[in-house]
Amino acid sequence: MIVEKLKLTCDRLVSYQQLACSYNYTAIPLRGGDILIYCNLDVEKTFRLSGHYGEITAMTFGKRKSPVLLCSASADYIIVWNVDVCQSRVTQGSFASGTVIGSSLGEVVHLSFCFSDERVVACSGAAAYILSSQKQETIAALTGHLGPVTSAEFCPWHKHILVTTSEDRTFKLWDLHTETAFYQSFVLSASPLLSVFFMMKNNYMITGSTDGQVWCFSFSNQFSCQLVTKIDLHKSERRHQAGVAEKSSEVDISKPVLTMASVSSSNDNTNAEKRDESWLCVGSTDGLYLVNLATSELLTVLHFTDYPNLSIAMAGSWVFSDKCNNSILFLVSSLFTPCVSLLEFCLGDAERIQAGSRGFSVFPSSPPLLESPLIAELKKKEPHHLKKKGGTKEQPLVFHSKVKSSGYTSSPRMLLFSPKTTAQKSKSSMKTNKKGLLLKDYPEDIAAPTVLRVQLNITNKPIFCLQYSGDGKQILCGLGDNSVLLYKSSLTGNPAVYTGHDKPVTSVSWSLSRQCWLSASHDQTLRLWTHDIPEPAVIMGKNMFAKHIKAAQFYYLDKFLLLASGDSLHLYLYHVDVTHDDIKRYQQRSFVQLSSCFATSSGADITDLSAINDFFSYIVLACASDRSIQVFDMNKGEVVAELPDVHSRAVHCITQNKGSMFSTQTPESYNLFLTSAVTDGVKMWDLRTLRCVRRYENHLNRCHSCSSAISPCGRFIACGSEDKCVYVYDIRSSSYLHKLQRDSETVLSVAFNPATPQLLTGTLDGKISLFDTRSGHRLSRIT
Repeated sequence: MIVEKLKLTCDRLVSYQQLACSYNYTAIPLRGGDILIYCNLDVEKTFRLSGHYGEITAMTFGKRKSPVLLCSASADYIIVWNVDVCQSRVTQGSFASGTVIGSSLGEVVHLSFCFSDERVVACSGAAAYILSSQKQETIAALTGHLGPVTSAEFCPWHKHILVTTSEDRTFKLWDLHTETAFYQSFVLSASPLLSVFFMMKNNYMITGSTDGQVWCFSFSNQFSCQLVTKIDLHKSERRHQAGVAEKSSEVDISKPVLTMASVSSSNDNTNAEKRDESWLCVGSTDGLYLVNLATSELLTVLHFTDYPNLSIAMAGSWVFSDKCNNSILFLVSSLFTPCVSLLEFCLGDAERIQAGSRGFSVFPSSPPLLESPLIAELKKKEPHHLKKKGGTKEQPLVFHSKVKSSGYTSSPRMLLFSPKTTAQKSKSSMKTNKKGLLLKDYPEDIAAPTVLRVQLNITNKPIFCLQYSGDGKQILCGLGDNSVLLYKSSLTGNPAVYTGHDKPVTSVSWSLSRQCWLSASHDQTLRLWTHDIPEPAVIMGKNMFAKHIKAAQFYYLDKFLLLASGDSLHLYLYHVDVTHDDIKRYQQRSFVQLSSCFATSSGADITDLSAINDFFSYIVLACASDRSIQVFDMNKGEVVAELPDVHSRAVHCITQNKGSMFSTQTPESYNLFLTSAVTDGVKMWDLRTLRCVRRYENHLNRCHSCSSAISPCGRFIACGSEDKCVYVYDIRSSSYLHKLQRDSETVLSVAFNPATPQLLTGTLDGKISLFDTRSGHRLSRIT
């Protein structure tokens, strides 16, 4: 994937010097203060620039394509050259000269143009000097670092903002209007910071250190920096090469972040949605690292030693050019020899590696197979009648299922019939309940729910799980005191209490019809409940499962009960009989029947599962204790894919983007799902590629099983956190949008209302909170 286009032998060692490279030109310093410029399209065309008396220590090309400017610095002068004009003069045989913009600034180690090429920043000692590119004028001298300044860059979206990094292991953001620093970072590392880079697409500021650490900060319009992610190149490379046998002679070397550049994963300029702008190229001493900032994962590593035809084995300095034709050029100097190489990296090769996985979809592409477990039907129990041997047997005195009261205790009727003569015709239910109904369509352009409306202290035990009914009118709360509460969505009135479990309830699930629901507990039982009946219709007891039930839900449009116990998925058919018989009231009429059982491919216990019940889907996702994700195809009845080592710890929560009956999303959005693990944040995956597409790790999750949820519109993600807050993310960005107010304890469970923009949270100490949007008049008042 790396091709050497040009090899140059220098007359001196240029290992630690800033070189200059654009897509059209390459500039290297020569002994005596001269500059040799090569045309990349035709390496035979070269010309020399003279003007410095001392040795050149730093060079850089301008950001604009025309005119092409080159800035060079030595101990005596800082000169700006118009490359096209200089080439024309040299071709004509005349002397090419530049414009001196600075003098006697000391040893300059870094140069950078602003995006309009009107200003140049020069780093020398512990100061950064802002110079004009047209004349010899020092606009500003920025001092304040405790160590030498190593790099500086202008912000592309705020032309009066500058960032500097230093050997004091901090970076500063400067306001060039006031010439003061308005933000200083904390000490990021034990090693000096070497480089800094702005990613304009996501408003990211990225910096790297000599020990291989990369920090990504979001830089908002309010001039505040928020840490998005941190990447360790050492650890990322170990995870990336976990399945590759390493050489016994391999020695760990330092991986300083010498320079960085942003690339997109597609050359399709017509469709912006297909381009992934979160790829970052990191140049280090041993090779090129391609990192996906959205997922904080290392995509690929290109070591120089893997390409024996290259003349570079260890790099001393890097410089990237602009991307063109789905490839990028970079100039690399050798660390130990006076050699410079111009290399080309083709992004298409990396894209093919990323596109090599075979994915799936939650939508069926074919009807069920003849031997599919999904076509199973329930065999109803037929009543067993004994054969009559003759003679009349004893018969009950009452032949009805209900016995009518004799009426002895009721008062006598004094008036048999009284017609209503003042009754008015009722209006249509649509008009009468127009203000009382929930929103007909979930608003797609409304802000995330962040305003606290209701907070209740319902118990002193943890709230392990929350779930709204499909119409958004009722809420199930699974509690640590072994009970389940059924609330109205407004949290008004007294809840219905359902008891019977012997241990904390860890999972609740509504049926699609909203007529019944499930509760699972650590007591190894599953109970199926119906409305207005305090006793469960079905109890699946301890003798049916060897281990406690991790998760349970309705599946395949309420046809099956799907649950996870141990290393197996159990698929049950069920029948619920809600008829009442006063005489046989203790006789169990509802029953379940095991349809199929599926084990994980690795034999590891399942920690959580997720499947779509709102429409027919063959896919069931299960997380295992070996840190893997198992993809089950229920049509085939087998594991069709396994994703190993998806997190550093076992996944405790998996959440699919299921939408709701009130919202409409693109079909591709339903293939997204979230996984949460302790100490490893939340990752979003795409079922079509079986790859992580984004990572969210601003919230705190170190020991408790904090859950996550996706809003019905598919725009927001809510995560519980151990810092007693709720974090709301934009699904397209790794930095959080809102940090909701602090609770009294860790937020364990979160749930979005499927019908209206509301967010429900539950804490470790039994408090439940309801958030909605600021436009509260659009919400329901009757639930």
